[in-house]
Amino acid sequence: MLGSVFSPYYAWSGRGDPMNHCVLNVCLYGPGGRWAMTERGKGAVAREPRRLVIGPSRVEWDGETLTFHIKERCAPLPFPVEGTVRLRPRKVTTQAFSLDPLERHRWWPIAPHSDITVEMKQPHLSWSGEGYWDSNWGTESLEAGFQGWWWTRAPLADGGAAILYDTTPRHGGEGARIALRFPPGGEAEPFDPPPEASLPPTRVWRIGRATRADAGHTPTVARTVEDTPFYARSILDTHVLGEPVRAMHENLDMDRFCMNIVKAMLPFRMPRIPWGGPGAK
Repeated sequence: MLGSVFSPYYAWSGRGDPMNHCVLNVCLYGPGGRWAMTERGKGAVAREPRRLVIGPSRVEWDGETLTFHIKERCAPLPFPVEGTVRLRPRKVTTQAFSLDPLERHRWWPIAPHSDITVEMKQPHLSWSGEGYWDSNWGTESLEAGFQGWWWTRAPLADGGAAILYDTTPRHGGEGARIALRFPPGGEAEPFDPPPEASLPPTRVWRIGRATRADAGHTPTVARTVEDTPFYARSILDTHVLGEPVRAMHENLDMDRFCMNIVKAMLPFRMPRIPWGGPGAK
């Protein structure tokens, strides 16, 4: 994240210099899983057309593969998170989408279906499978633009993918109601959004959740992998485009994020190192 959207430090600074608030967020779930999100100042950030350095970590694009060289630490307990993730898109798309009525926020599903290889040294984990790559950017903060949103992405039986994206803007007017099918190797194909379906709130922080699913089908939460005061990430068993799917899902509550007590909690999980630390470049 260049100008970390969830950074209390960036908010407290007045958001004048996004490059002074950059972070590489790493989430590993399951046994031995770890989570790191250390913010770095602009002295630890370097950008080139095909290379991005944030502290001791870096990301490189060679035209075919996006490679993450990860060297981070968890917080508040400083467990190391080190390894390499390689993502190879099957198709790089060309279309970005507006998320709000004033078009201040954009979303680009860069590679809706990709192949990934994960080789972690700390913790010692490795696997290969299917990945996803997208990008969000905007001209105002997320809390200024949205009350919240939810997003769902599911692989399809033909090797393509379906993405559903609903937003609730603050500026009035209708939010985004995006429903896209990506055939293997193809561009986005819009389809009629299926009916909205409620999901149970998260167990700890009681974040409200919702998605969309084919009429006559009730989605269920297979697993909640992140349960925070303002954000939830879950795995769903649901039904989209006439087929059963297992989907990745997120809910974002920016009203919760705006609460002072929530922002005061964030530095315990999201520390800041202005100078980047040893080996930053």
